Amino acid sequence: MAARTKARKRALDILFESESRGLSADGTLADRLEVNDPPVNPYTVSLVEGVAANIEQIDALLEEHSHAWPLERMPAVDRNLLRIAVFEILHVDDVPDPVAISEAVELATELSTDESPRFVNGLLSKVAQVKDQPTDTNQPTD
Repeated sequence: MAARTKARKRALDILFESESRGLSADGTLADRLEVNDPPVNPYTVSLVEGVAANIEQIDALLEEHSHAWPLERMPAVDRNLLRIAVFEILHVDDVPDPVAISEAVELATELSTDESPRFVNGLLSKVAQVKDQPTDTNQPTD
C-alpha cells in the first residue's frame, strides 16, 4: 500500500474516531501524535487538520450535491471519506482530482457498504466538476 493511501486510511480512522466520540474533526489527532504507535504520517496530519479547518465549506458542498442524502444519513465512514477527498480536491494541488476520487472509492469498497463506492464516486465527481466554476457575483439583490 502506498504511503499516501496509508495516510488517508489513518486520517479516516482519526476522523471517524473523533466523530464517534463527539469531538471536533481533529479531536483525537493530538492523542494519536502523543502515542505515535504506529507513527502518524505528516500527510495524515495535513489531511485531518485540513478537514477540521475547512469542515464547514466541505460539509456545505457535500450537502449541496448529495441531494437525497443529508450528511447525517450517510454512513460515518462514507461521510469522513468524502470529507478527506473533498479537502484534497479543493486544497491539495499535488493530488489530481481523479486520484483523490479513486482513493476514496477504494477505501469505500474496502470499508463501507456495497452501495458506497458508487455513491462516493458520483458525489466526488460532481464536486470536482463544480469546484472551478465561477460563482455569479452579478446577480441582482433584493
